[in-house]
Amino acid sequence: MATQIPDHDPQETQEWLESLQSVLEKEGAQRAHFLLDQLINHARLAGDDMPISATTPYVNTIKLDKEERSSGNHELEHRIRALTRWNAMAIILNANKESSELGGHIASFASAATLYDVGFNHFFRGHTKDQGGDLVYFQGHCSPGIYARAFLEGRLSEEQLRKFRQEVDGDGLSSYPHPWLMPNFWQFPTVSMGLGPLMAIYQARFMRYLQHRNLSQTDGRKVWAFLGDGETDEPESLGAISMAGREGLDNLIFVINCNLQRLDGPVRGNGKIIQELEGVFRGAGWNVIKVVWGRWWDRLLAKDKSGLLEKRMMEVVDGEYQTYKSKDGAYVREHFFGKYPELLELVADMSDDEIWHLNRGGHDPFKVFAAYSAASKHKGQPTVILAKTVKGYGMGSSGEAQNPTHQQKKMDIGSLRNFRDRFNIPVSDEQLPNLPFVRPAPDSQEAKYLKERGAKMGNIPAREPLAHPLNIPTLDAFDALLKSSEEREFSTTMAFVRMLGMLVKDKAIGKQIVPIVPDESRTFGMEGMFRQLGIFSQVGQLYTPQDADQLMFYKESESGQILQEGINEAGGMADWIAAATAYANHGVAMIPFYIYYSMFGFQRIGDLAYAAGDLRARGFLVGGTAGRTTLNGEGLQHQDGHSHLMAATIPNCISYDPTFAYELAVIVQDGMRRMYQQQEDVFYYLTVMNENYTHPAMPKGAEQGILKGMYKFSSTKAKSKSKVQLLGSGTILREVIAAAELLSKDFDISSDVWSVTSFNELRREGIDCERWNMLHPEAKPRASYVEQCLDAKTPVIAATDYMRAYPDQIRPYVKAQYKTLGTDGFGRSDFRKKLREFFEVDRYFVAVAALKALADEGSIEASVVSKAIKQYQIDADKPNPTTV
Repeated sequence: MATQIPDHDPQETQEWLESLQSVLEKEGAQRAHFLLDQLINHARLAGDDMPISATTPYVNTIKLDKEERSSGNHELEHRIRALTRWNAMAIILNANKESSELGGHIASFASAATLYDVGFNHFFRGHTKDQGGDLVYFQGHCSPGIYARAFLEGRLSEEQLRKFRQEVDGDGLSSYPHPWLMPNFWQFPTVSMGLGPLMAIYQARFMRYLQHRNLSQTDGRKVWAFLGDGETDEPESLGAISMAGREGLDNLIFVINCNLQRLDGPVRGNGKIIQELEGVFRGAGWNVIKVVWGRWWDRLLAKDKSGLLEKRMMEVVDGEYQTYKSKDGAYVREHFFGKYPELLELVADMSDDEIWHLNRGGHDPFKVFAAYSAASKHKGQPTVILAKTVKGYGMGSSGEAQNPTHQQKKMDIGSLRNFRDRFNIPVSDEQLPNLPFVRPAPDSQEAKYLKERGAKMGNIPAREPLAHPLNIPTLDAFDALLKSSEEREFSTTMAFVRMLGMLVKDKAIGKQIVPIVPDESRTFGMEGMFRQLGIFSQVGQLYTPQDADQLMFYKESESGQILQEGINEAGGMADWIAAATAYANHGVAMIPFYIYYSMFGFQRIGDLAYAAGDLRARGFLVGGTAGRTTLNGEGLQHQDGHSHLMAATIPNCISYDPTFAYELAVIVQDGMRRMYQQQEDVFYYLTVMNENYTHPAMPKGAEQGILKGMYKFSSTKAKSKSKVQLLGSGTILREVIAAAELLSKDFDISSDVWSVTSFNELRREGIDCERWNMLHPEAKPRASYVEQCLDAKTPVIAATDYMRAYPDQIRPYVKAQYKTLGTDGFGRSDFRKKLREFFEVDRYFVAVAALKALADEGSIEASVVSKAIKQYQIDADKPNPTTV
C-alpha cells in the first residue's frame, strides 16, 4: 500500500478541503476536477516531481446516488441465483460421491455467482438474428455454475450434469471450458490461467479490425473477460493491458473476482489486491470501477461524517478481511470496528448477525448491475470491474473464506443443510443426502422469467460456426511456384512471401487473408506489403514516416490488412487465434498467416498454440528462419531444432518442413482446401528457411506424396549392387541429394532420395495403421505409407536440421536398418557449412552413415567406411555435439 504523507499543518489542510467542498457544491465535480488538474500541473512546472496516486479510497467507485437500477424482477432473480448456486455445488458433490478422483471446484463459482447471474439476466447478449452477440471468456474454475445456469434454461439435461468430468462415453460435461470437447457450447478455453485475459484483449481489437475493414459489423458487441484476482499474477493476464488502453478498446470489459484467495492462501495477505490492480489498470489507461461494499454498508458510510470508517477500511489488509469472513459477527465487531471507539458506537445499534451480514460488493446484485451498466456505456477506454467477494460463499464451515477451500470437493451434511436453508432451496432433509438437482416447473414464475430473459438476451455460451465454404484457388493459380527457378536462387521464405502476395490479390478470398508479423517483416522480406496492404491502425497514420520518399515506405492505415504487434509473439499469436476462430465467432472465415522466428513460436507461446487446438482454430503458423544450422549467425537462443517435435504434441496441428517452392505451394493450397472448403478443424505449422538456392520443377505426380509426408525425389544408379535409401527434409534435403552424388561418384553405390515433408504426419498415419492392425487381428494387416514407400531390405538414412527424435518418429515403420542424423545440442554461430559439419548432418556425414549401414549388414567392408572418414577429413574423435 502507498505510504501516507504526514500532515504537518492540519489547519491549512482543512482550509483547502473547505475550499474544494465549496467548489463541489457551487460549480460541480467537473470544475473541481479541472482545478485539481491545474494545481497538479502547476506543481510539476514548479519542479515538484512527486507522482500522483493512481488509487482512490477503498470504497465503491460509483456513488449511491449515481447507481443505475435494474428493471428486472429482483425476487425472481434471487431465487434463480440460489438454484444456480445449489446445482453448481451438486454437480461437484455428485461427481465425487464415490471418490474424489474426478475433482472439481465449488468455491470459485460460489464467490462469483452474482457476477455471472447479473450478466446473464441483463448484459450478456447471445447471437440472434438481430445481433452478433457478445463474447464471454468465463473463468475456467467457474464452469459448474455455467452448466447449472444452462440446466435451468433447459439447455442441458440432468443426465448431462451427472456426467460432469465423465466424457469418454459421450454427452458428458468437460471439466472446464473446452470447445474441442463441447463444440456447440463453449467458445473459449480459459483455464490455463492468464490466457483468457490475453486472448480477450486481442479479440476485442480484432473486432475493430473486422469493423474497419468492412468484413463484419462488430459495433455494439462486447468482449467480457472474467478472471480471479490470483490469476492476475500470471504475466499473460496483465501483459497486454497497456495495448487495450492505448487502443481505447471500449468494447472490452474485465471483471476481476477479488475473493482475496488463490489456491493456497491469500492473494495479497499483507496488502490490498484491489488497490494494487486499480493502480495498475488506471496507469494503463483503463476505466476502473471498484465494487467493494454491498448495499448493507451504505447506511454506515452515510453516517460516517468523519471518514473514520473509510480510513479503517483502508487500514485493514486482505489477510485480515479473509479472516473476518471465516469467523462471525462478534469477531468482526471486536477486530474491525473495535479498533476505534467511534466505530463501535457507529454499530452499537446492530446485532452481531446484522454485522455478519454486511455484504461485499460482488455479492450484491444492485451494486454489480450498476457497475456493469456503467461499464457497458463507458466510451473511449476499456473498463475493469474489481468486485470484492468471499471465496466459498455459502459453504460455511466446509470452506467459506478458508485457505483450503479451492480444493474442497465434499461438504458435510451440516454444511449442506445450512446452505439449503441460507438460500431457501426446496430440498427436504430426506432428499438432502441424495443431492438432487433442482429445476423449477415449466409453468413456474422462475421458468417463465428465464424463458423471457433468454428470448431477449440470447444464449451464452453458444458456439455457432459458419458453415459456408470459401472459393479456394486451385493449385494451378500458383503455377509460377511449381516451375523450375532455373538459375535464380531464393529461400522458401521468399517463396512463401510470393505466394502470400498472390493470395491477397485473389478476388474471392484476398480480403480474408490476414498477414500477422511480430516486428520482423523486413527479416522475412515482407516490407513490400507495407505500402500495398498497410498496417492496421484505428487512427490511421498521424505522422510522416521517415521513409515516406521510398517505394516500400512504412504505412499505417485504418483499413490496413497487416497486423503488426511489435516484439510480441504472444500478442501476434493472440491476433492469429482471433482471426483463426472468426468463422465461429464473427460469421466470417478469415485466413491468417502468422510468420515469426520459429524458435520463438511453440517454445515461447506453446500454451497458446495448445489452446488454439482446443479452439478448433483454422489458419497457418509459419516458423521463419527455421533449422538449427540454417539460421546460422544468430546463435544458440535463436536456432530452432525442435519446433516440429513441439508441434507434434497438438493433435490437430498439421506440420510440414518443405524444401522447395512447389512443396510449399501444394501444402498451403491443400491446407486452405481442407480448412475452408471441407471445414476441417485443423491448423497448419510450416517451417520456412532463409537459405537461398535454386528450386526444381515439381516432379510429375508428387502432390499426394508431398501431402502424405514423403515422395521419391530422385535416384542415382551405380554398377554395384549396393544401394541405400536417403531421407531428408528442409534445407538438409539438399545435403542428402549431394550425399547421394558422393556415394555414386566415390563408392559406386546407388541411392533413392526421398523428400520427407512431414515426419509428424508419417508417424500419425503409421500409428493409425498399427492401431487398426491390433484391433483387427484376423484381417489382412494394413501397411503404413512409410512401409509402402521404402524397401524393407535396403538401409535407410534420414537427416534433418532438427533433433534426431524428429526422424526417429517413423522408426517402427521402417523395416530396414534405419540410421538418423540430427542437430541435437545447443546451437551456436558460424557459417552454415561449419555448423552442418559440427552437428554431423552435412553431405559427408550422410555418406558415412550410409556406408556404415551397408557395412553393418555385410554389403561392404568396414574399411570402406574408414576410407570415407579419412577421405572426407572427418575427425572421428571430435566431441559429441550434445556435450559441447
